Amino acid sequence: MADRPCAGNLLRIAGAVILPNLGGIYNGRLTRQNLQNWYANLKFPSFKPPNAVFAPMWISLYAGMGYGSYLVWRDGGGFSGEGAKLPLIAYGTQLALNWAWTPIFFGQHNIKGALIDIVALTATAGACGVLFYRVNKTAGLLFVPYLAWLGFATALNYAIWKLNPEEKKPLEEEKPSGSAHAKAN
Repeated sequence: MADRPCAGNLLRIAGAVILPNLGGIYNGRLTRQNLQNWYANLKFPSFKPPNAVFAPMWISLYAGMGYGSYLVWRDGGGFSGEGAKLPLIAYGTQLALNWAWTPIFFGQHNIKGALIDIVALTATAGACGVLFYRVNKTAGLLFVPYLAWLGFATALNYAIWKLNPEEKKPLEEEKPSGSAHAKAN
């Protein structure tokens, strides 16, 4: 019987670490589909790292935040525990914003929309890190590298937006310059 709690904890840890990576894996497909055409034709700042850096960076950051969520879940009393509720809601919110960035940037080719998303993500992740720290210091500290990366990614997104002013959302490109009613009058 002594092995069951340990095995159960390992399964919970694995689930917590794998969950954020699932969105990353799914979004990786969308990224790869757009690397050769749209993304390759953008202008980039000199500080953009090689594309090969992004996948291992995100895998490690997702693993860290996932393990942190497990620690908060464990020490905060589970999903119904008063100590875990708000931090885990913040975690889910920042994870949703994180997963939304790739479809906005790579799927819609909406650089400005992705910038708005990543600014909201960074603020939410910062709040999440503080809330995690209050429950479990290690969980909060696991957000430090994530926040550093988000700061860098925000600067990169901003620079790409500034360097590519002609890039617009596909919907903006399809809109006529004026409505038929306005032209008739």
